[in-house]
Amino acid sequence: MQVVHSLDALRAALKPYDRPAFVPTMGNLHDGHLALLAMAKEHGDVRVASIFVNRLQFGPNEDFDAYPRTFERDCALLEAAGCDVLFAPREADLYPQAQTFLIHPPTGLADVLEGAFRPGFFVGVSTVVMKLFQCVFSGTKTQAHAFFGEKDFQQQLIIRHLVTQFALPVTIVTSPTIRESDGLAMSSRNSYLSEAERAEAPRLQACLQAMLAAVKAGQQSLEAIEGTAMATLRAHQWQPDYMVIRRREDLGMPTDRDRALVVLGAAKLGRTRLIDNLSFDR
Repeated sequence: MQVVHSLDALRAALKPYDRPAFVPTMGNLHDGHLALLAMAKEHGDVRVASIFVNRLQFGPNEDFDAYPRTFERDCALLEAAGCDVLFAPREADLYPQAQTFLIHPPTGLADVLEGAFRPGFFVGVSTVVMKLFQCVFSGTKTQAHAFFGEKDFQQQLIIRHLVTQFALPVTIVTSPTIRESDGLAMSSRNSYLSEAERAEAPRLQACLQAMLAAVKAGQQSLEAIEGTAMATLRAHQWQPDYMVIRRREDLGMPTDRDRALVVLGAAKLGRTRLIDNLSFDR
């Protein structure tokens, strides 16, 4: 595996290839990331991953400085999984000057749910994804592919819209959420959980499953279903931000005619904020 830091070195490494298959990450890798890399094998002639903790998507009181950085371990995992090129830019490499040109996703899609509780988050995500796509795909001679996990449902939806509206020659491929044996969605932030919190953490997934079952059973009041889930989490010392049922295509409020739905949740357990979702058809 070739490890490069600068844009020039990345482009030199990719010059012999026509179809990079790209997995962007912030490091501290787990099996979910490696599943994306495995998918990438079928979609390109070179597998590329990036590791970059993007300051732009962290709020002033969030965990940018504390975010786990495990570069040597990550390199070993990527190499063992068949990654060909790792792009690991320093901040000065990716942002050689203050990033004043920013991508602002549309309100209604980016200012709800995660966007409401993490103002500016999707501006930071959209900007860095656009920049990484320009870095990795600038020499691509045919349709390229980039890979994202479904756990970050709203994020991958926004990136799909970004690709469409800017006519980027990129196909977005999503992988189902990779879970621990007890149902907890794999996440780099799971390492923040204490032993007792880790034992409690699968409750978020269980509440989403209960919401899904209630909708499928024909319960008419979505507000009541959402309220029950919020109350259940609070009763077990969680601090929920949202537990909601939305249309899968645009995260709008579902009508009786909508069939493709998603239940999404975000809640803090101790100091750790966890998110999860389940897509389903009713």
